[in-house]
Amino acid sequence: MKDNLSEEWKKVEMIVEEKFGPDIDIRGILFLIGVQELGKGYKKFTKDQKLEVIHVAICKLLSQYNYYEFVGLDEDGWPHYKETKKLPLLKPGEQLKVMKEAIVNYFKEMDL
Repeated sequence: MKDNLSEEWKKVEMIVEEKFGPDIDIRGILFLIGVQELGKGYKKFTKDQKLEVIHVAICKLLSQYNYYEFVGLDEDGWPHYKETKKLPLLKPGEQLKVMKEAIVNYFKEMDL
């Protein structure tokens, strides 16, 4: 299974590199997913807004595992989620694996 994740992750990296250039790390991919979920296209974001965009991405990704649930958009069109169950305590390597799996699944759902 680990090899399959590695292969799928490489596909995601190739897709991102083709569209946005090399050297985009997982935080960059999370940012791109957040921008996609925000649905307003790319624009200049403040440092705090960039963190919020990444948070949107993480909530969207973890909603696949029922840790978050989409509750709607605020008056500015930002998506909001509520926590539906506590995240398990994971070691950093385990966190990375879960996020990579969720990103791979997201890209499959988006048919990218």
